[in-house]
Amino acid sequence: MVLQSCLENRSACQGKLLQRRKTAMLVQVLFFGILKDMAGKASEAVSLPASATLAHLIEQIQLRFPALGQLHGAIAYSVNQEYAGLETPLNEGDEIAFLPPVSGGIPSRGYCAIVRGPIDTNRILEDLKQPEDGAALLFEGVVRNHTRGRKALYLDYEAYEEMALKQMQELVERACGNFQIRDAALVHRLGRLQVGETSVLIAVASAHRAAAFEACRWLIDTLKQTVPIWKKEHFEDGAVWAPGEPFPAEIRKKTAIFAEQPASNSTAHE
Repeated sequence: MVLQSCLENRSACQGKLLQRRKTAMLVQVLFFGILKDMAGKASEAVSLPASATLAHLIEQIQLRFPALGQLHGAIAYSVNQEYAGLETPLNEGDEIAFLPPVSGGIPSRGYCAIVRGPIDTNRILEDLKQPEDGAALLFEGVVRNHTRGRKALYLDYEAYEEMALKQMQELVERACGNFQIRDAALVHRLGRLQVGETSVLIAVASAHRAAAFEACRWLIDTLKQTVPIWKKEHFEDGAVWAPGEPFPAEIRKKTAIFAEQPASNSTAHE
């Protein structure tokens, strides 16, 4: 009788354990920029109940990494490379990114690229221009030798690459739709950049110069606010992650970021 009871209890426990495994899921959390430094790692696997939302995950992450609370209200979140709100349901294998405020040939339209070598400005501009264009505008963000009164030695850029490229492509599509331009190209470089090197390039082609100027200004301003790319500034006496610009209102609202706790403005591409 005792043996039978033990076997029955063991069977019941195994059943409960099996049921628990069926109702649990594993997701992958990614940290970027200063958040990676604060967490002490670039990623973390987290087990959650099957019905968990992004809010549940954030609670767990805050318990594991209390230091991230210093930036509460200034962090945005993405699920599978799309900005997401707190009530977003999570599924097995999802990739969730915690995002601090942001720092081949040419296709026929809307060329975007993330590169690790020097940006070939002349080639991109020449490939972009067509006979019907009356204006071809070029903007280059260049690494300068000083930041906030300190001598800069070099910069390190990193990104959530898949999401960053997707966001860049969406920006170019929006620019072509919202401004009277024919085409645009957007290229960002990652890795270590020395003083004088180009970190970001925007090229815009249109029939008239006014539209090209407007589109180019909108592209660089919006890129700095929404595309998950960050820079770390290295000085003679240390290094810091550059403070980012506040996320736009639509992202703050979607991801429950509070406007009363914005991050400082960034000069990453100026």
